[in-house]
Amino acid sequence: MEIQFIWQQGAIETAKITHWIEDLKTDFQIGAVDIFIGQIREDIINNHPVKAIDYTAYELMAEASILNISELIAHEYELHKVVVLHSIGRVKVGEISLFVLVASKHRVSVFEACRAVVEKIKKEVPIWGKEILDTGEEVWKKNT
Repeated sequence: MEIQFIWQQGAIETAKITHWIEDLKTDFQIGAVDIFIGQIREDIINNHPVKAIDYTAYELMAEASILNISELIAHEYELHKVVVLHSIGRVKVGEISLFVLVASKHRVSVFEACRAVVEKIKKEVPIWGKEILDTGEEVWKKNT
């Protein structure tokens, strides 16, 4: 079992995502992969569009929490690989801020496991986002 977590300063580039997908070719026990890509959307707050999110975190605690979540879910769903990349700092609308990849022998387990990893990260990990509006106003993001 392989578990990886990486902080990404700013947006996650598609080349990094491609790297992790290409890396799967070396594990011949993997039969299924599920990926979640979280991108910044242009929500409207107080009649103004969101233009970016500034992410901050209690990095050591967040990293430990993500690794723990990944390990628990990897055991529960018999995963071969879990990869999580999360942005820190400013990410603009349309850019990627979260990448989760899970891989296993069978498709059913990866579908359930990927969702479980994403939901637990959103609910339990000390990462916060300030939404930056077109006016420059900053509003703390509320995960729903």
